[in-house]
Amino acid sequence: METLDLKLVHALYVDGRASFRRIAAVLGVSEQTVARRYRRLRETGAVRVVGRLDPRYLGHAEEWVMRLRCAPSATLAVAQALAQRPDTYRIRLASGGTEIVCHMQTPDQRVRDTLLLDTLPATRQVTSIDAHQVLRVFRGGPDGWHAPITSLGPEQVAELTPPPPDQAPLDLDDGDRLLLGELAHDGRMHHAALAASTGWHESTVRRRITHLRDSGALYFGVDFDEYQLGYSSHTVLWISVTPAALDAAGTALARHPHIAHAAATTGPTNLMATVFCADADALYDFITDRVGSLPGIQTVQTAPVLRIVKRAATLP
Repeated sequence: METLDLKLVHALYVDGRASFRRIAAVLGVSEQTVARRYRRLRETGAVRVVGRLDPRYLGHAEEWVMRLRCAPSATLAVAQALAQRPDTYRIRLASGGTEIVCHMQTPDQRVRDTLLLDTLPATRQVTSIDAHQVLRVFRGGPDGWHAPITSLGPEQVAELTPPPPDQAPLDLDDGDRLLLGELAHDGRMHHAALAASTGWHESTVRRRITHLRDSGALYFGVDFDEYQLGYSSHTVLWISVTPAALDAAGTALARHPHIAHAAATTGPTNLMATVFCADADALYDFITDRVGSLPGIQTVQTAPVLRIVKRAATLP
């Protein structure tokens, strides 16, 4: 990516719904230049802004990470079937193509139980299932991965930063779910298009997006191709930490710029993370130096990612 592209991506990380005019003023270029650059990045699959739900402010939503092992010939088909679900995201093939790592966010326990207790166990190609409930997110969600994208100065970041949310739990109605479904596919969809899809007036769309953002339930993240930033090594870490050191280890791990996601979970390992490195040597150094020096570390499992089947809440 060129320097201007990186600045644009950084700006979108700060506020994914910021207008091209506002971003252009901060970057010191024309609005047409910003719009053209974003369209090119969007069309090539390099960057996509998506609206996401933060389950902490929905009161009853849960986040789970499933670790499925399948027959090698069926792994991709199972992953693609999971990718069609609206409640799954960040689906990856790992460990030589025999393992699927799938994140799921659902407010409906019946839907969760049907998938975990009925659908997946009945799938003959699935040989084992580990379901980990996410207990605390150290890196991810609204505090997502910025990688080395620090192209904007502090004053530019401050100018683009939206006001902090009230962080008050709320219930969603059917109109909200329809609106959020559209934003999950394209977080920068115009108000007019959102009004047409929801049947609301544009002013209602604006007001509802503002309300959802102010509550903390809705945030805008950026999906982008990390390989274009020079990261050829994409690895999932499953780490066991002594309970007394879990918070310290998770917090320390999340501070590292190569960590895209880190969370405390249930299960045989209690800390999972996604790390991006330039190559295998850099991954080795990261595990031995960074992970190995964390407090309370007992075991570390590494699962190299071979393919990303689904990144955001919806398929492209």
